[in-house]
Amino acid sequence: MTEQIVEQDVAAEVRAITDRARRAARRMAGANRAWKDKGLRAMAKSLLENQDAVLAANAKDVAVGRDNGTSASMLDRLTLTKVRMQGLASALENLATLPDPVGNVVRGQTLPNGLRMRQINVPMGVVAAIYEARPNVTVDIAGLALKSGNAVILRGGTAAAHTNKALLGILRDALELVGLPADAVQSVDQYGREGANLIMKARGAVDVLIPRGGRELIQSVVNNSAVPVIETGEGNVHIFIDSSAKEEMSVEILLNAKTQRPSVCNTVETLLVHKDAKVLPAVLRALAKAGVRLHVDERVQAVLPAGVTATAATDEDWATEYMDLDLAVKMVDSMDEAIKHIRTWSTGHTEAILTNDLSNAERFIAEIDSAAVIVNASTRFTDGGELGLGAEVGISTQKLHARGPMGLTELTTTKWIVQGEGQVRS
Repeated sequence: MTEQIVEQDVAAEVRAITDRARRAARRMAGANRAWKDKGLRAMAKSLLENQDAVLAANAKDVAVGRDNGTSASMLDRLTLTKVRMQGLASALENLATLPDPVGNVVRGQTLPNGLRMRQINVPMGVVAAIYEARPNVTVDIAGLALKSGNAVILRGGTAAAHTNKALLGILRDALELVGLPADAVQSVDQYGREGANLIMKARGAVDVLIPRGGRELIQSVVNNSAVPVIETGEGNVHIFIDSSAKEEMSVEILLNAKTQRPSVCNTVETLLVHKDAKVLPAVLRALAKAGVRLHVDERVQAVLPAGVTATAATDEDWATEYMDLDLAVKMVDSMDEAIKHIRTWSTGHTEAILTNDLSNAERFIAEIDSAAVIVNASTRFTDGGELGLGAEVGISTQKLHARGPMGLTELTTTKWIVQGEGQVRS
């Protein structure tokens, strides 16, 4: 009986959170750009003014994670530093400089019968996000939701509990300071998994749910949610080096794509190299020197440069999102083989080609069906901030509503406005 009462209490509390979010969303939908931008700048200022408290809370989470044997890649995503705090504040400031998507006219015309028709962007309403060990997401989603006129409910997971609690308090106080509703940013972290489960079942109270994390978390949300889900996918990312690629460019791009921050989803995980490419020895030497652990097929093993070691790759390697300093490497006979490999193993996130052949570049763009296709640049650019979106909620690998980095516009839907002068349908 007691357990049942507790469950009912949690359900009532979460329902109260969604009710407050709905009221806040109505106020946010009516806020003009100047007001929302003022809120963003207040949030950025408050983050930096209170960064010592945030970093102290984060240190607790990192220490617990380390004691619990959390992987290096997860610890990297969990960790905040003064540099990363500055990056979060800068992203909020940048959002304030971007156009307001709300009210943007997608299309419009005057029909032959005189009706004036417009389709405009409007806020989603109540957006929920479930993620793990990513305290930066707390700030990014709050900022994007504010600018796009939404309210947001967060479930950031136990791994970042202290950090997210500190961030949430700062963000809510900043909103109140400028006269915006603090309830535009709320959390169900205090209710643990039950809170997350209730949010997933809150169809009608929550308009859209965005999971961000590893494969297990994303699939759990997709399979169990009654709320519409925008699926952000894992990143089994490929780079294909064709026979015309230049050595210096190839080395610099591979080092950046693999080692700049290996724990994130736009890091390259598999390198495909044409059999006639001359750059492979230099690329492998540079990667090995940078501490990358190579998992290679037999043909690459046979041409490893002196001093470079590797383990034999298996199908598991082609399927793995390492999110660490590991890289699978395969030699291919043709672009056809490279494309076939990508189609077999890709998660639809990001693929890149390094080439000096325009026709190869154009064919790769045309035949690769991923959210982002890159020519002669690092895969690390598949990022909302890098692509001028200010920040991102996540990178969608599905094809409905949003695909690729999700910024402000992706947190809006549309409505039709039809204005007439007494017309009736015949």
